[in-house]
Amino acid sequence: MEDNENNSQNELMIKFSMFEQQIRQIQQQLEIIERNIIEMNSIGLGLDEFNGAEGKEILSQIGKNIFVKTKLLSEKLIVDIGGGNFVQKDIESTKKLIGEQIRKLEKIRDELNSALENINQEMTSLIIQAQGKQN
Repeated sequence: MEDNENNSQNELMIKFSMFEQQIRQIQQQLEIIERNIIEMNSIGLGLDEFNGAEGKEILSQIGKNIFVKTKLLSEKLIVDIGGGNFVQKDIESTKKLIGEQIRKLEKIRDELNSALENINQEMTSLIIQAQGKQN
């Protein structure tokens, strides 16, 4: 009887350890998604500054915390659309593209939050089952 109880407790501990690991992974993914959403929103807001700025000097980032003064020759933007493909877009089209990317990120965030909720429900269910076996 005691062996069954020990095996059951060990099994429960293993399951909780797996759930804990899944929760940590999902939380890390959520942090990355949140940072990307914030970054995309910031880029979208920054694009407004380019309206009517053709011919003006701006600071362009060429690396982390490294900038160079440049002259804005055009309000057309070169946008990476994936797979090493670049297209020329105007500011509004680029803002729409950024909005679409933000919506996709938000959808992924919602799915990850749902997965976290499911794991929490499974853990609660296991706790209730374990308490029922002890009584």
